[in-house]
Amino acid sequence: MQIVPMRDLKDTVKIEALCSEENGPVFVTKNGYGRLVVMDIEFFERTMNKLYEATAVAKGLEDAAKGNVRSGEDVLNEMRLKYGL
Repeated sequence: MQIVPMRDLKDTVKIEALCSEENGPVFVTKNGYGRLVVMDIEFFERTMNKLYEATAVAKGLEDAAKGNVRSGEDVLNEMRLKYGL
């Protein structure tokens, strides 16, 4: 985990290199307290994809707990009728 002071944000080349080599977030502090997080776009996209996937799984589990489910056979039969398969 990299932690840099706010004043180091002026050196964008250094911050970009830190983000690349850290392959994770770089925490920026001001007066010794956390203020910002800077990260490489690839790390951000991977993190957001994981968040979307976890949200979808949680919604599926919630649906299952509420009984909002259908059998695979029923769904396949419906698709066959609808699309002439």
